[in-house]
Amino acid sequence: MICGIDEAGRGCLCASLFVCGVAGEESALENLGIKDSKKLTQNARFAKAEILQELAQKGAIAYKLVDLSAQEIDTLSLSACMQKALREIINHFASFDFKTESKLFVFDGNTTFGLPRNLADSHTNTRISLQTLIKGDDKNLLISAASILAKSAKDSQMIALDKIYPQYGFAKHKGYGTKAHISAIEAFGLTPLHRKSFCKNLFTPTLL
Repeated sequence: MICGIDEAGRGCLCASLFVCGVAGEESALENLGIKDSKKLTQNARFAKAEILQELAQKGAIAYKLVDLSAQEIDTLSLSACMQKALREIINHFASFDFKTESKLFVFDGNTTFGLPRNLADSHTNTRISLQTLIKGDDKNLLISAASILAKSAKDSQMIALDKIYPQYGFAKHKGYGTKAHISAIEAFGLTPLHRKSFCKNLFTPTLL
């Protein structure tokens, strides 16, 4: 079994970090236009996410999406949240009976955030390996699929928040630290969903 993992929202100033793992065979994703989410338009990402969800319903692939809130990020730290998400995804798929002697988890990037690269699943007696792959979202279809599902979840969240806080322009910048976003924070202050740990070095204490 192979599971590709990617995240969306790690560098945002606001709202959740989403981490997704997609397990299955890359062959199930061929000829579907699945690619790095950054190379797709927002509408195309949403369309591909629907295709991936349909594949999961049919059992062709399986996925696990983890949502870590701004409060968790402020309390635990971003790295701790990444480790928590990776553990949750690994534990989720470790319980699946894929009838294989080993399970490989491949994370886009160059760090495992403190997790050991070799683990053992005592329940199924299978070997678990965690690997990193730089630019994995462009090299592995399972990671590409994970990037699409994670980014679509993040985009949907920010579009919904834009209706609650229209003055911040969340639907446009998706929570990243753009000039427009920073200007909005300077004008209106932080919302309860902003990551204070990310914003503390950017703004005066009165805004925090």
